[in-house]
Amino acid sequence: MEHNIDHRISKRKCNRFYIPSYVWAQAMAFTVNEINQEQKLMPNATLGFHLYDTCLSMERLLKGSMWMLTGKQVPTPNYRCQSQPPLVAIVGDSTSTRSIPMARLLGLSRQPQVSYYASSPMLSDKLQFPSFFRTIPSQRTHALGIAQFVVHFHWTWVGILSTDNDFGEVGSQIVKGELQKSGVCIAFHEIIPLVTSVTKIKAIAEVIRKSSANVIIMYATEPYRSPVINELSRHNLTGKVWIDAENLLFVVISPTKEVVNMLSGTFRLGTQDREMSGFKEFLLGLHPFATPNDIFLKSFWQEAFGCQWKRLQSTVDLESTDRINRTQCSGAEVLKTLQNPSFDRPDLKTSYNIYNAVFMAAHALMDMNTCVPGQGPFFNNTCAALSNFKPWQFLYYMKNVRFKNRFGGEISFDSNGDPPVLYTIFNLQVGVGGTTHSVIVGSFDAGAPAGQQLHVNRSAIRWNMQRTEVPHSACSESCAPGYRKAAQNGRPACCFDCVLCAEGEVSNETDSGTCWRCPNDQWPNEKRTACVPKTIEYLSYQEPLGVVLSAIVTFSSILTTAIWLSFFKNRHTPVVKANNRELSYFLLGGILLCFLCCLLFIGEPQKITCILRQPTFGVVFIFCVSCVLSKTIMVVIAFNATKPGSNMRKWLGPRVTVVTVSGCTFLQVLLCAAWLLNCPPFPEKNMELRTGTVIFQCNECSKTAFWCVLGYMGVLACASFVVAFLARKLPDNFNEAKWITFSMLVFLSVWLSFIPGYLSTHGKYMVAVEVFSIISSSAGLLTCVFFPKCFIIILRPDLNTRRHLFGKGDGNTQKIKAI
Repeated sequence: MEHNIDHRISKRKCNRFYIPSYVWAQAMAFTVNEINQEQKLMPNATLGFHLYDTCLSMERLLKGSMWMLTGKQVPTPNYRCQSQPPLVAIVGDSTSTRSIPMARLLGLSRQPQVSYYASSPMLSDKLQFPSFFRTIPSQRTHALGIAQFVVHFHWTWVGILSTDNDFGEVGSQIVKGELQKSGVCIAFHEIIPLVTSVTKIKAIAEVIRKSSANVIIMYATEPYRSPVINELSRHNLTGKVWIDAENLLFVVISPTKEVVNMLSGTFRLGTQDREMSGFKEFLLGLHPFATPNDIFLKSFWQEAFGCQWKRLQSTVDLESTDRINRTQCSGAEVLKTLQNPSFDRPDLKTSYNIYNAVFMAAHALMDMNTCVPGQGPFFNNTCAALSNFKPWQFLYYMKNVRFKNRFGGEISFDSNGDPPVLYTIFNLQVGVGGTTHSVIVGSFDAGAPAGQQLHVNRSAIRWNMQRTEVPHSACSESCAPGYRKAAQNGRPACCFDCVLCAEGEVSNETDSGTCWRCPNDQWPNEKRTACVPKTIEYLSYQEPLGVVLSAIVTFSSILTTAIWLSFFKNRHTPVVKANNRELSYFLLGGILLCFLCCLLFIGEPQKITCILRQPTFGVVFIFCVSCVLSKTIMVVIAFNATKPGSNMRKWLGPRVTVVTVSGCTFLQVLLCAAWLLNCPPFPEKNMELRTGTVIFQCNECSKTAFWCVLGYMGVLACASFVVAFLARKLPDNFNEAKWITFSMLVFLSVWLSFIPGYLSTHGKYMVAVEVFSIISSSAGLLTCVFFPKCFIIILRPDLNTRRHLFGKGDGNTQKIKAI
């Protein structure tokens, strides 16, 4: 069966002749010729093709599609006139905008359609477009590759430039979504209108120039983007990183030096250009006289060489002034000398996609032709007839086609009609003399496992203006560990302020969005990048304050012991005997215990020390105060017993002393016992009182019990002070009531000062205040009550006589004996 080659076009003329599109048409012709010459795929048939120029018109597109379906220029829907061989597949259209309505129409008849340029992800929906295939990857995977490339270099602030068509609108929205999923923010998104406006172009260029984003992704097609590029180049805009979703300078027409400088270092994520051997020679072999049936060739010749054929019924309208200014075409022009980049350096990527599209149809025909009757894929295992097959039958073979072309490419379709995706990352580099060339610097394989899809060779990259370091593109500088990001009102998430983590919080990552609290027993280090154990604070024996207090306690205890021994040694002397020596022994023992109980407050709090410290202090101090009170009472009784008719003599003796001391002390013991039974003190680690410090302390459990114990001691001290004050002027040298008055005055002053000091401090300083109060009040008792006697006993023994003590008369002798 022979499929005749037939070039057709509607009589309506187009506004301009686009050379790249003509090169694409020649790629189809080149491929068909190759298939027919080799005769390997279709040994008994010749493959032909029709060409139809839509002139970028949607009306012409749909009319042309109907013409191809019905076989007639005046279409009859749902019918195929068999005046021509069967239609295998339609290759086209070039853009997604025109491919979508075309695919909807062809899908109704299940007529296979293969696009070499339409990349809209919408076309992967087989419910809407059941017969659509393409040899160019979908924009979705392309956008995913661009997003991963941006993230790879830690760019978080990028701009987008797109054209106001399906390619620009859909592509830019997809890449924007992928970027935002990866945490990248969009600094601007400018849309280039399809109708050029000088004001709009200048406004777009101004936005790009003023933006702090150093990375710009371009989803813009020729010729709409050229005015923006030229406008930016006039401002000598450099230092930006351009990521081109199409081709930009890789196929740009006649770039100026300023444009080259501005766009050097541009990246493109695309399929690798294949060198189609023989294609360049095929193009150079074109000539109007050699192929007169090619109705596009003379129009191409006019556009390429700027000449005019005499009496040419051109398919392209030319302005009358343009026609007048042109020289006449002679046919002697040589294509080898043509300096048009679209022809001299053709778009091999698109040409290669057309090459694969035609070969896919040919391989599907071959598979259909090799079907064995009775083993076919259709009803009752039938096969399709090569001379009269239905579009839906051929569609089955198109879905399952798989082959390797002569360039080594693995060609197939997935379930969505998309080809395998392996992108190559190109870097536009400027050589000596301003020549540009693209260098492969990486790849993106969408089918690879996550994390292994992108590979970049940084050493092969040349950045704009020959930079050696990776350009920086961020709205805000990264926040160091110890800081968190705080969003700026009304701005994208990538624009933020760096705020130091709050007290008790840390962050150990760069650009951390939050700070997290340290555990209760830990605290941030100085830079707030890590949690470290809190400082444990208690009044220890190792620190200076603890050492000083311990030394004072030790010295005071030794001094008290020495005084007790001195009193015991001189127990038969008048001074000791005159001051109720047994009670003095008890009082000295109590004072010694007061000093020693301070040691319960120093050191690491333990359960036993917490339980004992306050009750021991309360009981021992009450014992001392009750001894002082008993001494004072005995002095008053002794002097009043000598008065005529007094009945106080019966109270002289040890009974009053024993009852007073034991009764007062027993009441304090009851209070302390109730405290310990109801709510005993316990050690605790307080982490709230001071920042970064764990205060290891004894919790008194019941503040009421503590203040009751202290209050009772104060009441008893006040009673001693009052009694001693009233007896201070009693006669005789041995009267110690005035010294007891001084001691109680010191005692009360210390503990009254203790209250505000205790309440206003925390931790070890609170303990130190209590220890200091215990030492001070005990020292006051020791000094005021016993130092005058020690002075006589040790330094003035000559005064330690009965004569000195009872110098005021013999009547006093009886009082001393009574005491």
